[in-house]
Amino acid sequence: MKIQVSIAFLAALVATAPAMAGPVSVDSPWLRETAPGAKAGGGYALIRNTGKAEDRLLGGRTAVAASVDVHSMTMDGNIMRMRPVSGGLAIAPGGSVALKPGGYHLMLMGLKRPLKQGETVTITLRFAKAGEVPVRFRVEPIDHQLGGGHDHH
Repeated sequence: MKIQVSIAFLAALVATAPAMAGPVSVDSPWLRETAPGAKAGGGYALIRNTGKAEDRLLGGRTAVAASVDVHSMTMDGNIMRMRPVSGGLAIAPGGSVALKPGGYHLMLMGLKRPLKQGETVTITLRFAKAGEVPVRFRVEPIDHQLGGGHDHH
C-alpha cells in the first residue's frame, strides 16, 4: 500500500515540476481545449532563462498537430492580428517570457484531433541554445485564465 501511494505521489510531482534544459525552464504549461473540427490550438507557459546568454524559443513538435509555431497577438484598432515570430522568441539572460492569451503564445497548427479538457499533451519545444525540451501541457477549459483574469498569467 505504501509503495502505491508513493508512486502516485511521485507521478503527481513529476507532472507539475518545471521542464528544464540547462538554464531554461518551462513552468505552468497549459493548452486551451478545442472544439471538434478545430484546426489550430493555443499553448501557454512561463519560460525562464537563468543562464548568462540569451536563448530563443524557435517552435516545437507534437504528435497531435502538424506543427508548433511561436506567434504574437496584437490589436490593430478593433482587428486582432496573429503572426509568426520571425527568428524565434528571445528570452534574455536572467529573464522570463510569458506565453499567454493576448500576447506571445504557441500555435498548434493542423490539429489531428480535438484537445480535450483534463488530458496531458507532450510538446517538445525547440530552443536555439537549450535544444529540445519535452514539456507536458495540461489541457484546460476553453474559458480558463490563470490568475483569475485576462492579464494575469
